[in-house]
Amino acid sequence: MDQGLVIDLAQNALVTILLVAGPMLGLGLLVGLAVSIFQATTQISEQTLSFIPKIIAVLGSIIIFGPWMLSTMVKFTENLLLNINDYIK
Repeated sequence: MDQGLVIDLAQNALVTILLVAGPMLGLGLLVGLAVSIFQATTQISEQTLSFIPKIIAVLGSIIIFGPWMLSTMVKFTENLLLNINDYIK
């Protein structure tokens, strides 16, 4: 296994991780920003007010993007297992 193959494998793994985690992190970030702005304007400092909507947003994104995320991970795993002979050499 040469250096280029290892770098390509690591690059593909990182891109897959970013693609799969992106929708959940993005929605959590947007909901957190909206809640923070709401808390700043109303001066409400309740801690569960910032935590619960983010959990709901992340769970909603898993429900919405779940099939796509699963198919992306399955494609990466299939590619990894189909090319395992190249990685062993």
